[in-house]
Amino acid sequence: MRRLAGALALLLALGLAQADEGQEPREAAAGVDAAAAAKEQAAPTEQAAPKVQAAPKVLAAPKAQAVPATLSERLRQAGRGIASWYGGAFHGKRTASGELYDMHAFTAAHPWLPFGTLVQVTSLVNGRTVTVRINDRGPFGPQRIIDLSRAAAQSLGLVGRGLKPVEIRLAGQPGEE
Repeated sequence: MRRLAGALALLLALGLAQADEGQEPREAAAGVDAAAAAKEQAAPTEQAAPKVQAAPKVLAAPKAQAVPATLSERLRQAGRGIASWYGGAFHGKRTASGELYDMHAFTAAHPWLPFGTLVQVTSLVNGRTVTVRINDRGPFGPQRIIDLSRAAAQSLGLVGRGLKPVEIRLAGQPGEE
């Protein structure tokens, strides 16, 4: 019983203390004259300016690009660029297709053409043309579109120059007769 009475007294004291918190002490209220109180009430209270929400950003949709339907169409789009060649350092090593690189064969590396694809490469400097079979991946240099074997590069007159502008055309796809 004593515990209950003590708990009630504590709750009552806390309730009274909270009720007095929102009111000014009587001494302070007595010192404020009526004119100052009226002036204070007449002054506009500062309010924060209403927040203006920015309109959501509208992102432009990426421009749709037509995807080439066939290998021929794709090759036509990327058919001109720089040819390079690779030779002795890679001779006898495995290509991306798994076969051994033969620098004396008419083969080439291309970034995305299927292995076995036949490509006609024409030099834009001297007009010579050679047909090669894709058996490796590359080239990886800027603006280069094909890496030729030494034999193919020699046929095009590329060996002394190192790099040469060429045009490539699809000559045959794997499995074609």
